[in-house]
Amino acid sequence: MDVTQANTECNAVLDAIGDAVICNREFLETVLLGVVGRGHVLLEDVPGTGKTLTARSVANALGLSFSRIQFTPDLLPSDVTGTHVFNEQDREFEFNEGPIFANIVLADEINRAPPKTQAALLEAMEEGQVTVDGETRMLPQPFFVIATQNPVEQEGTFPLPEAQVDRFLVKTSMGYPDETGEVELLRRRAGREEMSPTVERVFEPEHVAELRQVPETIRVDEDLIDYVVALSRETRTDGRVEVGVSPRGTQRLFEAARAYATIRGREYVTPDDIKRVAHPVMAHRLVLTPDATVNDVQKDQVVDTVLESVPVPTVE
Repeated sequence: MDVTQANTECNAVLDAIGDAVICNREFLETVLLGVVGRGHVLLEDVPGTGKTLTARSVANALGLSFSRIQFTPDLLPSDVTGTHVFNEQDREFEFNEGPIFANIVLADEINRAPPKTQAALLEAMEEGQVTVDGETRMLPQPFFVIATQNPVEQEGTFPLPEAQVDRFLVKTSMGYPDETGEVELLRRRAGREEMSPTVERVFEPEHVAELRQVPETIRVDEDLIDYVVALSRETRTDGRVEVGVSPRGTQRLFEAARAYATIRGREYVTPDDIKRVAHPVMAHRLVLTPDATVNDVQKDQVVDTVLESVPVPTVE
């Protein structure tokens, strides 16, 4: 698959999802970054904005298997990964796969589960495998996690550890639809019998692996590589930041920029591509100082400062 074909396929997927989900296209592009860039997506938004519908629509459009895990305080790691069950007929233990064994997994309200259960996702997200009772099992490929958390209701939640937050390629938010979008939402609902809209498959599952290879062919000039590194290092010197973007985050910014160029149908990365993905890739990786938190400093404000401070290279 070349860049032109990848662009055509991505636009078809975005159009199909956009027909079902009321949101702006920029949000859908950010979610698709996770698929194309071989990462995972964290959605932080209030209930009822369409997060579950978005995840299911992405799976349907790509022709991939989908699984939803509702994270609760009593959820056990085995409820996610699966467990061995004794088969009375064969007189032996057999493994029952958990809901993690799907191409696209929606981890709904991930911050409601205790840290031990959250940690069950770490190996899956990073290695594409799970270990149960000392036995390692590979997950279906491609494997892609869309996790959600509610930013408003914090009672009974367990904040995600920084190690797990760093595993997400991007963090984004749908936000409320505008008035026109909300009116369109009701019109669509009035015109169909089922509660949830359906999305037809526009992509063959075997093509997803080919799509994920395309960013490897995208050219990134040396000046832009230096620019990516400079942006990450600048976050570590900001007085409002206690922990800046990690080396893993630097790599993710690089990968997201190539993925975005792929979605846009270009064979090379531009400075604007890096700026476009900087907020969703970098902001959630920052840990602010206590003073900055008290002063209500937002992580996006830090990223804005970084983008303004680092000179933008001129690429021909």
